[in-house]
Amino acid sequence: MTAEQKLSAARFLDTAGAFLKTGYFDECEPYNFTDDEELPVNAAAYSAVKSVAETVAVYCGEAEYCADSEIPGLNKDAGNAEAPDSIKSIKPTDSIKSIDSIKTTDSIAAIADAVCKCTNCGLHTTRIKAVPGEGVENPLVLVVGEGPGADEDASGRPFVGAAGRLLDKMLLAIGLDRKKNCFIANVIKCRPPQNRDPYPDEAAACLPFFEQQLAALNPPLILTVGKIPVKALLGTDEGITRLRGNWKLYHGIPLLPTFHPSYLLRDASQKRFAWEDLKALCRRLAEIDSAYAAETAQIRAGWNS
Repeated sequence: MTAEQKLSAARFLDTAGAFLKTGYFDECEPYNFTDDEELPVNAAAYSAVKSVAETVAVYCGEAEYCADSEIPGLNKDAGNAEAPDSIKSIKPTDSIKSIDSIKTTDSIAAIADAVCKCTNCGLHTTRIKAVPGEGVENPLVLVVGEGPGADEDASGRPFVGAAGRLLDKMLLAIGLDRKKNCFIANVIKCRPPQNRDPYPDEAAACLPFFEQQLAALNPPLILTVGKIPVKALLGTDEGITRLRGNWKLYHGIPLLPTFHPSYLLRDASQKRFAWEDLKALCRRLAEIDSAYAAETAQIRAGWNS
């Protein structure tokens, strides 16, 4: 095991223990882990990553993500506990309606400013910072999560904790990057206390901001991670295990649900299915964007070799 892997495990145990004890995370003394003498094959390969194509092999390789073995309980909902009525009661807008029907004259920066000043629900009283979103203004993909966690609440940026680092690796594996060709946002812009599911008024207060962002960005594809965003946008009660990998429409834009990175950190066996979803996203993007197709040709060729 590498020092980084040991540190991740220790932080997880610290966080879990602190949550069970007090409900809050307390900073611990710094660890001083070292790599084991014999590294796992994938860990040893990390140091040899030279290109995006090699990153695919290391982080999302066929051996890790795409094995054909049966996964016990695969037909069960692989997400968190069942969402309360707060999410079930959210009604989506017409999913076959064109994005042209959503009108906004605001820029992404103006929408972000409005989000940060929002007091339309009780979450503004408990947040540290609102988290409008981050990325380029002409993205190939709009990545949509549920809401900010503790790290995001503190920084005002989406997906910056352990799950965010995994998300960045997942996107990099198919030639995507929040600094280059993606925009990452959440359907909920402020952190619900203790990461609980959002209440109906909270979701209702945030959805207009998300739709304004969607209209301003007008992405060709949407990737949702986890069950809450797809429930909030499409109003479905299906579990994420059944939803993932199946293309949907939201305001006429193709939408692909997949697992949340935090779930993949808890159950690495599900990475193989998330990897299949990422490959489907990559292939779809390659069909509609010639520059992206050229940039990722080597990646896609490796899947067939």
